[in-house]
Amino acid sequence: MPWRASVLTIFPEMFPGPLGLSLAGKALENGTWSLDAVDIRGFATDRHRSVDDTPAGGGPGMVMRPDVLARALDATAAAGRPRLLMSPRGAPLTQDRVEAWADGPGLVIVCGRFEGVDERVIEARGLEEISIGDYVLSGGEVAALALIDACIRLLPGVMGKEASGGEESFAAGLLEYPQYTRPQVWEGRSIPDLLVSGDHAKVAAFRRSEAEKVTQERRPDLWAAYIERLRRARDR
Repeated sequence: MPWRASVLTIFPEMFPGPLGLSLAGKALENGTWSLDAVDIRGFATDRHRSVDDTPAGGGPGMVMRPDVLARALDATAAAGRPRLLMSPRGAPLTQDRVEAWADGPGLVIVCGRFEGVDERVIEARGLEEISIGDYVLSGGEVAALALIDACIRLLPGVMGKEASGGEESFAAGLLEYPQYTRPQVWEGRSIPDLLVSGDHAKVAAFRRSEAEKVTQERRPDLWAAYIERLRRARDR
């Protein structure tokens, strides 16, 4: 069975969007994964196809109704797939989570809109809230596209070179080392000599050193976790 993504949204026309292009698009075309864009408005019962209402207790904006969203979820078979809600208050998306989901049967993803989703349907349908960063988007669709892309590229055969995933940012708890290519000299800037030395051991050591340097400078949180893992490994 292919890896399957079911996305519940009020804008189904946003999918597959960029997921229909490049590696993800080729994998979609050849059946490595599949995508269902479920229109939440199709489960409304009034003539206006309303999916939202005013927030209880007052306040600005609108809230997605639990009854309409629940009907959409109930009509979308999970088949063992986690059910996620893209939300700025959710748990941060990490590479570890992406890898775990890519190894599974797929995901059911709800794209929030307006001021949010009624808490009761989150609890009743066991939705896990996931955030792609500490900022607010107009809706969960862009976040869902990012999450699905992160999973799809890890599916067997999607990336052109299987080994390429093992040296990317976060793969070893570090940000990726700087990359270079031809021309060897560009605007007076040269590729580091070690990278063209042909000494694979020195190249590997240089790349690890550069990855450690950039992680320490840009992501002290990742650096602290990396150092702690090294300490635990030494103490075993």
